[in-house]
Amino acid sequence: MATVYSAQRTNSRATPAVMNKANEMGGRVRVAHGTYEASSLAAASTIEMFTLPDGARLLEGSLAHDALGAGTTLSVGHAAYNNADGTAVAADADAYKAAAASTAAQKVDILATLALGSGSELDANEDGVIITVTNAGTATGTIEVTIKYVVD
Repeated sequence: MATVYSAQRTNSRATPAVMNKANEMGGRVRVAHGTYEASSLAAASTIEMFTLPDGARLLEGSLAHDALGAGTTLSVGHAAYNNADGTAVAADADAYKAAAASTAAQKVDILATLALGSGSELDANEDGVIITVTNAGTATGTIEVTIKYVVD
């Protein structure tokens, strides 16, 4: 059996020590929360919930909603944005949660896997990244998204 070290632990053991980024060690957790009250929201609509800043490390999040109607689904992603070097990044409606049924009231995890953005760090220009919810089917009811993140 071996002892191995994370990148951050390796930094702290180096001589001289290498500073870890604040969004990796010792940063302050922040919360972004958005609520939308849908009233016969047309299918394939995009709801802009809130904007996250450049450098935000995404820790965890949730999507909560009422029973939104027969045949409805919701996904969580982001709008198109530019990264810090000016390169355009396309919108991705399900970057943080794939479309899933929203016919019954529930609260589910988003950012639930590495592939869905858990622990990722946003690379955006000064405008940040807009977090979105996209629906399928006509939806009526409350939709809310919460993301915990750290920048400093």
